[in-house]
Amino acid sequence: MTNGTATTELDSALEKYRTELTGYCYRMLGSSFEAEDAVQDTLVRAWRSYEKFEGRSSLRSWLYRIATNVCLDMLSAGNKRARPMDLTEATPLARAALSPRPDHTWLEPMPDARVLPSTADPAEAAVAKESVRLAFMAALQQLPPKQRAVLILREVLAWRASEVAELLGTSVASVNSALQRARATLADRADGATVSDPLDEEQQKLLERYVAAFEGYDMTALTALLHEDAVMTMPPFDLWLAGPADITGFMTTLGAACAGSRLRRVEANGLPAFAHYKPDPEAGGFAPWAVQVLEISDGRITGFHCFLDTKRWFPLFDLPLHLEAEAD
Repeated sequence: MTNGTATTELDSALEKYRTELTGYCYRMLGSSFEAEDAVQDTLVRAWRSYEKFEGRSSLRSWLYRIATNVCLDMLSAGNKRARPMDLTEATPLARAALSPRPDHTWLEPMPDARVLPSTADPAEAAVAKESVRLAFMAALQQLPPKQRAVLILREVLAWRASEVAELLGTSVASVNSALQRARATLADRADGATVSDPLDEEQQKLLERYVAAFEGYDMTALTALLHEDAVMTMPPFDLWLAGPADITGFMTTLGAACAGSRLRRVEANGLPAFAHYKPDPEAGGFAPWAVQVLEISDGRITGFHCFLDTKRWFPLFDLPLHLEAEAD
């Protein structure tokens, strides 16, 4: 076998793990872009040190060990990514002000295709989707980094305690103890979101009604779709609003420029999501405004999360940066 052939085969062998490693690093880091950087670093390290790989573990286990070390190094600065409601109290509409915080503050959205490997097992697919939902991701960020790794490897990826202990260079008892503490933290932060996979007929109809209400900017129709405890967030701003009255009130005041918008369905964080384009008075047509990720429970929308940094998010989701106006 020539060196060129061996290199190509190694590249191919490593590359097939990219999606699942990105999912792992995303759960660890809470950042789409940091996760992709971490995976690239992992694959480069693996490529450079492959001659030292002795095959005592599987290639997959070895890659996860490298990825874990990369993530733990990145987390050593102590940054915890969060949602606005993890940092401040809800702001009444009368005092609403748009105050941005730095990018590294926020839990970031992620396209499903970049973190959810294809699987023929419906139960496995459901666990993978649930484990990238925003509420679960936010709860993960509250765990110390090693507890986070233990919980993801044991609960999401279904590794045995002995495999996790070997990866982390610790004992099975230590792994089990960390898992117990991590479970207790997550139990205290459980949310009630219930999204079927795939969406059931009721949820599909709810989304159709949502698109019609939003594109029509019909606040009466939108109010009927929102849970009484619904929240709206808009990173990078730390403002968040609670309840249909404040949400729709914001949309008709500070958010009034979004009237006449268009929504396009995307797949993000295992949840219903949309690319939001608002009218572009200068260029005509529609300009990117947000990636919306929706949380649903009991037939109502409970979370309405708008990620506004479109220069980052729309390319990540392979979305066009302009929509032409529809012909009459």
